[in-house]
Amino acid sequence: MSIFNKFKQGLKKTRDFVSDSFNRIAANLGYFDEDMLEELEMVLIQADCGMECSMEIIDNIRAHIKKTGDASTETVLELLKEGMKNILKDVKPLTLEPNKLNILLMVGVNGTGKTTTTGKLAWLYQKQNKRVLLAAADTFRAAAIEQINVWGERTNTAVISHKIGSDPSAVVYDAIDAAKARNTDLLIIDTAGRLHTKQNLMDELSKIKRIISREAPDANLETLLVIDATTGQNAIVQAQQFSKATDVSGLIMTKLDGNAKGGVALAVVKATGLPIKMAGLGEKVEDLQNFDVDIFVESLLPDPETLKKPE
Repeated sequence: MSIFNKFKQGLKKTRDFVSDSFNRIAANLGYFDEDMLEELEMVLIQADCGMECSMEIIDNIRAHIKKTGDASTETVLELLKEGMKNILKDVKPLTLEPNKLNILLMVGVNGTGKTTTTGKLAWLYQKQNKRVLLAAADTFRAAAIEQINVWGERTNTAVISHKIGSDPSAVVYDAIDAAKARNTDLLIIDTAGRLHTKQNLMDELSKIKRIISREAPDANLETLLVIDATTGQNAIVQAQQFSKATDVSGLIMTKLDGNAKGGVALAVVKATGLPIKMAGLGEKVEDLQNFDVDIFVESLLPDPETLKKPE
């Protein structure tokens, strides 16, 4: 299946909601008046694009219509796509630097799919013949350690882990030491599902980053915040809080297939300025895909040829 079809299938619930709504609004006239633009703005808000993001997109459409007089359905759709792409901007995919240690530090609250995403990343890079090592630094939950070990067995990836309740920083220290000794290409560190309201857990995350800076100062480090798209606007709060606590370099949006709220991707990027690096479009390992702005937007909105003509 092509990457476009994967996105289209994964975003089906959101796409169906947005496309059906767009067609319903535009079907009668074939162009947009002010009432219809307001209705379209509400559709974007209901798809969890966020108030600020939705208003910005629609205001730009209004400005274009006022300037050109062109309020056709086709033009509004193109302007809608353009507005979404401008918010999401260009995103550089995750890339490993050759001949050095690369580290992915996975952070996020419980239930976002962080540990599962860690395992899927191991599978992805193993398929690319990279030497991968996993670190089970979520020592607060026995289930997390067990889950990482299961992924290690499933992907034939070594796992560095300690007993439950151990110091997470000690796990990271040992994992970096092992990565150096084994000439590892990629070390993926799974951390505890840190509630953004618990300062002590945020402090622990900062401690882990200090260990990485001290023990692997030349490593190519990416701190990836895993966000569950089904949590809606709460995802924005999580992203903002984690960004304050640590230098998050990118986002992974999981469960985009879970409901019709896929627009939250735009809201999170608008609120934080952080790029989305990868998208979780289903439960299978191959459903974790590099985030492509053009494909995401095209998958979210109706195809021009499917637009209903006015009766």
